[in-house]
Amino acid sequence: MGKINYGRVVLGGLLAGVVLTVLEFVLSELILGDQWDAAMESLGLTAPEGAGVMIAFVAWNFLLGIALVWFYAAIRPRFGPGPKTAVITGLAVWFVVWLLGFGGFGVSGMFPGNLVVITLIWGFFEVPIVTLAGAWLYQEGAGAAAPPVM
Repeated sequence: MGKINYGRVVLGGLLAGVVLTVLEFVLSELILGDQWDAAMESLGLTAPEGAGVMIAFVAWNFLLGIALVWFYAAIRPRFGPGPKTAVITGLAVWFVVWLLGFGGFGVSGMFPGNLVVITLIWGFFEVPIVTLAGAWLYQEGAGAAAPPVM
């Protein structure tokens, strides 16, 4: 069993963070932006705006991307390298973070059910795709230069 290549975890995580940022922008701004604004307004809140908030969300996405690739690297010895393991990793994180974490907002009625369901379905596909992107750059061994063939 090889040791985790933390340089590749960060590299793959940064790529995953870029992909996640793009996909989250498409969902949260282009597809559901007005609906999210209305949901926030119904709670007496306004959607946070400004460069500082945008930087925080992008940083959050990069941290999640790095975590996804780290989880992928951690389970590779049990499931083997490749896309199947990346998808398993992404679905496991989706289950814990999106379904169990965010899904509670739908159960509580805090946000409209349709927004929660759309976000959960989007995430079901988004997180494995993001994990695949990050895992594509991950390989074990300190001298690894090119992305592996998955």
